[in-house]
Amino acid sequence: MKTSLLVLYLLFLSGCTNMSVEQYQNNKPRLVLEDYFLGQTRAWGIFQNRSGQVERQFTVDILGKMVEGALVLEEDFIYADGTLDRRVWTINRIDEHHYEGRAADVIGHATGEAYGNTLNWAYTLDLPYKDGTVKVQFDDWMFLQEDDVLINRAKMTKFGIFLGEVTLVFKRL
Repeated sequence: MKTSLLVLYLLFLSGCTNMSVEQYQNNKPRLVLEDYFLGQTRAWGIFQNRSGQVERQFTVDILGKMVEGALVLEEDFIYADGTLDRRVWTINRIDEHHYEGRAADVIGHATGEAYGNTLNWAYTLDLPYKDGTVKVQFDDWMFLQEDDVLINRAKMTKFGIFLGEVTLVFKRL
């Protein structure tokens, strides 16, 4: 019985295809992080647990500036319960399509790949949890829309197990 369930699970996983960021290469408007996030941006977001229930709501005020060739994003989070948080990203363009980013609570570095209006951003975040922290993997997909609206969906996993999803809508100010 266990073997049958394992085979079914593996067949299910093999049937799932991963999106490829290259498939969006002809989509417009073109997303260039250094252009989009330069200056002031605001985002509105929610975190949904694995059953889809909204557990947190928040806004983020972002100041983007170029420092020694890198994009620095100062993100100030304001949660609905009044909690404040801050993350500062330093993002470097590696080549036409690839980015690398660092932040104090990111383990190692984030990697990004951009084509057309789309960016796929992957990283491990050391999130506060109860009296400590937990390392969680993020798989972000950002899609630039008309009128400077950027939509971000981020899947959170731990050991490959789906934990929840963060949805953000960014608007340049």
